[in-house]
Amino acid sequence: MLEPNPIHFDDRLLTAFLGRLREIFAAIDQEYSRATEHYQFQCDRCTDNCCLTRFYHHTYLEYYYLRMGFEKLDSRKKGEMLSKAEEVCRETAKADEKEIPVRLMCPLNTDSLCSLYPFRPMICRMHGIPHQLKKPGQKVIHGPGCGTFDSCCSHKGYFKFDRTPFYLEMAKLENEFKQAVGVEGKIKMTVAEMILSITQRRKG
Repeated sequence: MLEPNPIHFDDRLLTAFLGRLREIFAAIDQEYSRATEHYQFQCDRCTDNCCLTRFYHHTYLEYYYLRMGFEKLDSRKKGEMLSKAEEVCRETAKADEKEIPVRLMCPLNTDSLCSLYPFRPMICRMHGIPHQLKKPGQKVIHGPGCGTFDSCCSHKGYFKFDRTPFYLEMAKLENEFKQAVGVEGKIKMTVAEMILSITQRRKG
């Protein structure tokens, strides 16, 4: 899916919702920092780079937040990012057609750093460390850290990093936004697909 359903709304409405999204992200970042301080874990230029993982993102608000960051870039950087996004989508489609796994660098990654770090989606903020999640009516699910974490920090005591409240807050805010603008369903897009969609809209 390369383009969310067209939505028409007042920019002031979007600004208000993105402000609330920023608060959720700030809370995630704060709790993530507490966990990494506990483990003394630093995610910096590691070989097991999560930017090579194909993450799908499912909220309109994350899409519009990423677009906000993208629009702040200069034209040269936008062009570079678009070229990378086109290549990633093209190579991903080839791999999917052949039904083979593929790991491609996120188009936001430049010299092992995220070009839109403050605007990155939620899963990018939470990936890498052990966590737990409680779905309604189910037992608590415990997830592992990434390979780099396991190699250096798996022996350390578990810090309770609970994703549940963040998912719940995100879902609540997303539902409020969709009701406010009159849209149903959800999106399923990678960052590369988001970048292509953003540039398509700018051209339209």
